Amino acid sequence: MTQPPLLRIDNLHKRFGGTVALDGAEIEVAPGEVHALVGQNGAGKSTLIKILTGFIPGDDGEITFEGAPFSVGSPQAAQAAGISTIYQEINLVPTLSVTENICLGREIRRRGLLDWRGMRAEAERLLAKFNMSIDVSRPLSDFSTATQQMIAIARAIGFSARLVIMDEPTSSLDEREAAVLFDVIRGLRDEGVSVIFVSHKLDELYEVCDRVTIMRDGRTIRACAMAEIGKLDLVSTMLGREISRSGGRTTAFAGDHDHDVGDTILSAEGLKDGAHVRDVHFSVRKGEIVGFAGLLGAGRTETAKLVFGAARPEGGEIRFDGAGFAPQTPADAINAGIGFCTEDRKVEGIVPDMSIAENMMLALMPKLARAGILDEKRQARIVEKFIASLGIKCAGPGQKIRELSGGNQQKVLLGRWLAMSPRLLILDEPTRGIDVGAKAEIQKLVNTLADDGLAVLMISSELEEVSEGADRVFVLREGLTVAELTNGEINEERILAAMAHGGGEPSVAEA
Repeated sequence: MTQPPLLRIDNLHKRFGGTVALDGAEIEVAPGEVHALVGQNGAGKSTLIKILTGFIPGDDGEITFEGAPFSVGSPQAAQAAGISTIYQEINLVPTLSVTENICLGREIRRRGLLDWRGMRAEAERLLAKFNMSIDVSRPLSDFSTATQQMIAIARAIGFSARLVIMDEPTSSLDEREAAVLFDVIRGLRDEGVSVIFVSHKLDELYEVCDRVTIMRDGRTIRACAMAEIGKLDLVSTMLGREISRSGGRTTAFAGDHDHDVGDTILSAEGLKDGAHVRDVHFSVRKGEIVGFAGLLGAGRTETAKLVFGAARPEGGEIRFDGAGFAPQTPADAINAGIGFCTEDRKVEGIVPDMSIAENMMLALMPKLARAGILDEKRQARIVEKFIASLGIKCAGPGQKIRELSGGNQQKVLLGRWLAMSPRLLILDEPTRGIDVGAKAEIQKLVNTLADDGLAVLMISSELEEVSEGADRVFVLREGLTVAELTNGEINEERILAAMAHGGGEPSVAEA
């Protein structure tokens, strides 16, 4: 960086209780630079942005803005200093007009009164940068999500900011709208305005960004010019995975990619949800572990939710056990024989104040009740069976689940679905946030379940877990299935190549 930075963050730390969110993070952004900030879930990007924009305080570290020490006390203070933020979730007021939203907090007045004509002209001027000609007197709620996102971006630019932070700004935009946004970003750069651009879409980074900072586990791992790092290297750095050719094993999976599989039980073609899933196809056979690999935002969890009835598809076909399948609710999927261990067990999985037994029996409870009366003896037998077979370390079935370790909580959730005798089990990040020993136990259990004939769809961000655990791997990228790998084709190098480039063959230049 040849000129003094507009923004410099040094050695930034932040803890939430016992969780380290930032561990010495750093970033430098030059004037008139579009700077990519990338990293997987939990890397620390959002925490860094929240500190920079005054939503939360940092614990330690130094922020310098325009050459002077900068202490952000509130979002209003950040905005007054010239830092404007565009969030993925639209944070405008639906009932107010477009004009009122764009001018909110910087209303134009003449002789003490609101200058509505001047504000409408200002709103129209800003929207014209996006080639948008709309009735700015209409309520924001009258417009599509994509239009609202463009209005939010126009509002942020209108604050005469020196630094604009864009958090997944194209998440609601189509290709044409995204192209217009990129032109606006280039215009900001030409005017000397800096942009921090947060996106999981690799092609966008190379389209519009000058430099990149890569974060992992709360630390800054690398900062360089976009031209100095290829896609494969970028993905490897984000995930913390060097391409390994040693053949050493790192998981407890069998690793032979050779379960005794049966007929196809689940398949999907042309699946789309209108947002994150654009064209996904895959299949799962009885006794097979199928892995979903992909970066954050690839559409893996969203695809699983379509299968489970937690979201509705807008196109494509799902078939289950040879017949068309269109679950309207998760209950439909459960009744068909599908279980789903969700990604966030603390929010969507466990009920912390309930016992192990109560958590394990949640899905099965309606079947155990007769005339509204629960068969407690049968429930107790089932719970004891799975506590023993899954090796759940606990004081007993009545212990509160919140008192268990993460690994044992995950085993209780596995027990919940296994008690239903499912035909297909979806596991979304089954070993995230648990210790090494518990991780190995979960991996062995999954392998045993497949050996016993259960079809398993496993979503994992850990490449070794997918490459060593799955019989087949489907790689998703920006809502598309871009590769299917089988048997000897499955390795980390091919998976990374597909995640980075959209195909299963590694780039010679970058591998």
